[in-house]
Amino acid sequence: MSGFRIGQGIDAHRLIPGRPLVVGGVSIPYERGLEGHSDGDVLLHAIADALLGAMGAGDLGRHFPSSDESLRGIASVEILSRVMAMLRERGFQVVNLDATVTAQAPRLAPHQSEMEAVVAGVLGIPAEAVNLKVTSTDHLGAIGRGEGIAAMAVVLLEGEG
Repeated sequence: MSGFRIGQGIDAHRLIPGRPLVVGGVSIPYERGLEGHSDGDVLLHAIADALLGAMGAGDLGRHFPSSDESLRGIASVEILSRVMAMLRERGFQVVNLDATVTAQAPRLAPHQSEMEAVVAGVLGIPAEAVNLKVTSTDHLGAIGRGEGIAAMAVVLLEGEG
């Protein structure tokens, strides 16, 4: 199959004490971090799932199961890098990414440009091809109560996969 492929991904993790907070591959000063088998980076997980979906290659749970102890504590930048290697092996390249991170706290806007730069670097695309939005839920629901952070991503691939 050649041409364009679209994929979407979504992820959410609870904020817990005693863990560093990493979003978009960026360490963010905060008193809690995201729970997870890896570093819990919801943005990079959503992007990786979107890429896997566009390739027709399943999801993160299939390739990086939480039952695999060798992956405990893995940096999500490494997970995304491995997904990108799969993508290149299958003859695809990323055209662009649009993603949204939803968090009541901490404020992520001050870290937005750095997150975009990290993501663009791992995806191997110009920063202009990465559109990252950060928002809150205006105190609605679990995220609005500061219990967690969520992210959604949509990617466009081109290739001969």
